[in-house]
Amino acid sequence: MKDIINNFKITRGDKFSLNDFDTAWTGNIKKEESGVLLEEMIKQTSALQAALYADNRFALLIIFQAMDAAGKDGAIAHTLSGLNPQGCEVYSFKQPSVEELDHDFLWRHYKALPEFGRIGVHNRSHYENVLVTKVHPELLLREKLPGIKSVKDADKKFWEHRYESIRSFEKHLYHNGTIIIKFFLHVSKEEQKKRFLERIDDPEKNWKFSSSDIYERKYWDDYMKAYEKAIRETATEHSPWHVVPADKKWFTRGAISAIILDTLKGLNLKFPVLPKVEKEKLEEAKKVLLGGK
Repeated sequence: MKDIINNFKITRGDKFSLNDFDTAWTGNIKKEESGVLLEEMIKQTSALQAALYADNRFALLIIFQAMDAAGKDGAIAHTLSGLNPQGCEVYSFKQPSVEELDHDFLWRHYKALPEFGRIGVHNRSHYENVLVTKVHPELLLREKLPGIKSVKDADKKFWEHRYESIRSFEKHLYHNGTIIIKFFLHVSKEEQKKRFLERIDDPEKNWKFSSSDIYERKYWDDYMKAYEKAIRETATEHSPWHVVPADKKWFTRGAISAIILDTLKGLNLKFPVLPKVEKEKLEEAKKVLLGGK
């Protein structure tokens, strides 16, 4: 799985292109064996989650970005299924509220950051501010930004500043103990169409479908350009992107689990070692308990 992880990891964007990534790629992994591999990785991740909490030096922030129907919800449910819910928080970011629009675009995301020892999952994230607002720049007018009186004011320099803000935000988090994993679930337009049709016909899923999904689909090429640009501008060594093929859900979930597991292993997490005085107190407590008192 280590080789697979390296295929998806982007740490610099100067030569990055989404065209280089196959949305249906599965490597040499077989669907029949993927379930066993996923189960084992979840088991190992659960053990490392306990160490993360006990170590209490790091927080893990996992970001999921994707087009509609790429499988974010299912990926989150499956890859985090074995974790202790007390140490894991999931936030889904929708359109900003009135209160959120009265602050800078990073404010609501900063509020949702995980504490040390915990895992935070952001279903969509601060990247919406260089994705949906890039495709629909009229949304910027709601942010009350100085100097942005019309769509034309959001020029190249404006977007450069916004990418810079994101890079600085993530660099600050990294240097203060928050480890970031960024996933782009790369689904094809054809697979999205197939999943939309399945969703419409499924009574248990059609409630998730919205007419806005079809509206946004018209902007597919614009979104691909926005994603490509965002990844190019914000992929760094300390905050890499992972472009994961999403046409095969079973493979997507396995790849995500492998990347999370590999990241946690790389933190060299350790359980605290009690000082001699505390160990002696434990021995005294043990004697009391064994004495039946």
